[in-house]
Amino acid sequence: MSTPLEVEPTGGAAPSEADLIGTGKVIEGRSLGQIAWRRLKKDKVAMTGGVIVVILVFVAIFAPLIVKAVGGDPYKFHQDLIDTKGGTLLPLGTFGGISWHHLMGLEPQNGRDIFSRVVYGARISLLIAIMATAVSVFIGTTLGAIAGFLGGVTDAIISRLMDMFLAFPLLVFALALAGVFPDEAFGLSGNGLRIGLLVFIIGFFNWPYIGRIIRGQTLSLRHREFVDAARSLGAKRGYIMFSELLPNLIAPILVYSTLLIPTNILFEAALSFLGVGIRPPTPSWGGMLSDAVVYYTAPHFMLWPGVAIFVTVLAFNLFGDGLRDALDPRAR
Repeated sequence: MSTPLEVEPTGGAAPSEADLIGTGKVIEGRSLGQIAWRRLKKDKVAMTGGVIVVILVFVAIFAPLIVKAVGGDPYKFHQDLIDTKGGTLLPLGTFGGISWHHLMGLEPQNGRDIFSRVVYGARISLLIAIMATAVSVFIGTTLGAIAGFLGGVTDAIISRLMDMFLAFPLLVFALALAGVFPDEAFGLSGNGLRIGLLVFIIGFFNWPYIGRIIRGQTLSLRHREFVDAARSLGAKRGYIMFSELLPNLIAPILVYSTLLIPTNILFEAALSFLGVGIRPPTPSWGGMLSDAVVYYTAPHFMLWPGVAIFVTVLAFNLFGDGLRDALDPRAR
């Protein structure tokens, strides 16, 4: 048998890692977060949705500055711009009185600026949706992880509790509770109380959706090798739960949180549309749609809040789908 060939060096010492960096021959390791970000950047649709979400959050935070720069006021009446002679109480001008000072026109009858009210409505919708999602995620993650990790009787009790909440007529309960709740309670009053009530109703009764997902993920993780290794080293349940399982649940929590936010936006808009949401004159998208129903001769009044809800929900859904594919390519 012939001996293997020995390759002699061509001369000089072997190149160091610093020398190879400039030539592109050094392969750098990437974390799971970096890999997911590279996948997400390649998804142009998801990135478009993410940019729109960032813009909407920016608009909601800086709504007073934006409205002040444009020159509008969500609570100011412009009766001088309403046609009272024709008896229709519609804004003067073309397409609802659109002008440089009123980018989306004016409301019929009272003449409030629609652009300013849509911008301020973003604050209400996003605030309630994000806070309600946080409540749902916290309760659902806690109970879902406990049920999946402990199993047995604990899993059976929590699972049946989830089934009860999922079978509960949420819309009927929300209408009944929001309709009979007093104007002052728990040291709150006015729309501060209404926001807290809506966050409680939407967040507390929507947790089973993410709870079932977290439970299923925990069931698949609790028998993995790294969990068995932690047990063999004498790790307690609390350590395994917070140090081994929870970091591996962050990805599904993030994904389904972004998908739950648009659902909560639609639910808040539905409650405001039915008259049990935010009290007027504070603007909300659902409340604006409710006011626009009777003015069928002014389509612009319904168009702009409807477009705002549609764009917001679509952007969150597109970004959530892209984030899911980036964090879990097998879900494609």
